[in-house]
Amino acid sequence: MDRLLLVCLGSALGGGARYLISLGMLRWLGAGFPYGTLTVNVVGSFLIGLIMHVGLTSALISPSTRLFLTTGIMGGLTTYSTFNYETLGLLGGATWKLGLANLLATVVACLAAGLAGLAAGRAITGG
Repeated sequence: MDRLLLVCLGSALGGGARYLISLGMLRWLGAGFPYGTLTVNVVGSFLIGLIMHVGLTSALISPSTRLFLTTGIMGGLTTYSTFNYETLGLLGGATWKLGLANLLATVVACLAAGLAGLAAGRAITGG
């Protein structure tokens, strides 16, 4: 039960962060492209790579904290389902080029951020 509560609390925090980041990106860059979704997915990809590497290769992050941060916060923060919906919407009409751009930007940026997170984790743990 304690693990479920950690995931639920983390999910609430991650979902709230996602909402605030999406609002901020909308105000900053406008509504012509899903910048908020791209941002949370890139940041989440970096952080999950970092957290998992540090948590699995060192004693710096306990299993409970790792669960709270990854399944909880990162699960609430990142949003593949929204990415899918927004990309399909862009691909379905005259904005298909934006749909392809969103698809490519998300895949490339999230993979790069995940690699950067793993590298940061290795730098922290020396491995």
